[in-house]
Order: sequence, then structure tokens, then C-alpha cells
Amino acid sequence: MLQDLSLFHEVHSIHDLPSAIVKLCAEDGHIADPGQNWNATDAIMDPTLPAKRLIWAAIGGEYYVVHYERGGIAHTFHILIAKLMKDDAKPKVVWSAGGAPLKDYAAFVDAMRSGKLDDRLDHAH
Repeated sequence: MLQDLSLFHEVHSIHDLPSAIVKLCAEDGHIADPGQNWNATDAIMDPTLPAKRLIWAAIGGEYYVVHYERGGIAHTFHILIAKLMKDDAKPKVVWSAGGAPLKDYAAFVDAMRSGKLDDRLDHAH
């Protein structure tokens, strides 16, 4: 299902995602939208800014694929796949991985097919 591009549509704002999905990526629910200011390094210049920034997300029915970056000592890129059914209060993490930045959902599918995403470690969301 995840490999069928026609089943997913991309969004580029955390406001297009359920808050429960956003909280899986950042416990405080604070993620910058693409292009917004955020703390990309461990030298915190503005403590009111989030340490994570959305790159893109894709929604397909009850599945959510969220690609975001995390600042700090190491600038990292993450993929989180979650399932949120209409009647569920909490989403279920289906899969998470790290890797290089991915331009869009199609690039994610290509990276997944070619084994370029690392899901062996616990990628702290």
C-alpha cells in the first residue's frame, strides 16, 4: 500500500496533520513548518523555537508518513509511519527510520525500495 503513490497526498504543514500524529514526532507537539525558523543546531539561539522541522508529510487513508529533520549536535532526518483509525485516540507507530533528506513521497518510496533507509536503531523522534 505504501508504495502506491496514488493512494497518498502530500501536505506541507503540521496543521494538516492530526495533533496525535505530530506528538509522535515531537512530544510537545512543536514542529516548525518547512521554511520556518527552528533550532537546527545544539547552540540554542531562541528557546521558543522547536528543535524539529517538517520536510513533508503524506496521508493515505488512516496512514501517515511524516518526514522531518531534527537539529542538535547531529542534524538528522527521520521518517515516521503511523496508523490512526477514526475511532482510535492514539495512533500506532508502524515503522520509523532515519536516512538522508528526501525531496518528496516518491523519493521516499524509491529509498524504501532500494534499502536506503536505516530502521535498525531506535531513531529518537
